[in-house]
Amino acid sequence: MSASTRTAVAPSYLHLALLTTDVGMFEHALHDSPRIEHGYCVDDVARALTVVLREPEQTPELARLAEIYLTFLERAVAPDGLVHNRMDADGYWTDEATMGDWWGRAVGALGFAAAHAPLPFHRTRATYAFLRAAAQRSPDVRASAFAALGAAEVVRERPDADAARALLIDSLERIPLPATGAWAWPEDRLRYANATLCEALISGGGVLGRSDLVTRGLYLLTFLLATETAVAGHLSLTGSAGRGPGERGPLWDQQPIEAAALADACAAAYDRTLDPRWRDAVQLTWAWFLGDNDAGIRMWDVETGAGFDGLEPGGRNGNRGAESTLAALGTLQRARALGVA
Repeated sequence: MSASTRTAVAPSYLHLALLTTDVGMFEHALHDSPRIEHGYCVDDVARALTVVLREPEQTPELARLAEIYLTFLERAVAPDGLVHNRMDADGYWTDEATMGDWWGRAVGALGFAAAHAPLPFHRTRATYAFLRAAAQRSPDVRASAFAALGAAEVVRERPDADAARALLIDSLERIPLPATGAWAWPEDRLRYANATLCEALISGGGVLGRSDLVTRGLYLLTFLLATETAVAGHLSLTGSAGRGPGERGPLWDQQPIEAAALADACAAAYDRTLDPRWRDAVQLTWAWFLGDNDAGIRMWDVETGAGFDGLEPGGRNGNRGAESTLAALGTLQRARALGVA
């Protein structure tokens, strides 16, 4: 990243707070205004809980937000461990508690909170909700990868946490082996949150002492990073329609969550190996938000901390919803932690 794209500005959580009520975090925004009619969803609230807890400079405002997000997730997890996803603006669930990506997201966030929340009563409450949800198992690869990340955090802090260890082992078994030939990815196409599969293998394998899983995760991450790096050296992320063998970029629309997932995975790889190429890769992900991307446009608002919803040919989606804002904030956290922002 060039000096002109580097920033030493601390993250702003103003837009995050704007999207948040006493109930939860609104999913969508029209430009920078919350779209109340679309309500809340567990996917975003789970991401929000992780982001506010991961901020090293905790404030009373972040503690307030953490309380809101944790309470939302506690309500979402049914007694049998299934999870609601969608709630309307009046605070009523609009779906049945089932199994989907949101289950994995909830498990991931609750596991992180159980291990790392600054307040002890938040850690206790998160642990109880995590254990309810950990009674379930998902057949889906990505839901399992999200859940594995939360289980790994619990096991890392409490090696005797048998329920978390069992969930971690079962979830990692859902991630397929690499393919043979030039297309190493274990699926026929790159889809979404691709790097999360790599992060789950690296983090989960490290916690379990499984060097084979760590090696597999690093191998897949190497392939993914090479596939999503343009000839010019910046990230050229997989678009919303995915990417298959032989498909070259730029592909549209590129979603900020893909950059954030890549930042998380590369940070895990650096933590495991101390190989500087992974720190450099985290720098690339943050540079993508600062405008070093296929459209040459900034995807982050420095004043409010808002993230823009998608990178489009020659421009960006002007809406600033929850997912994109959390992706920008999370990537900035990773870059600052490694000294590359």
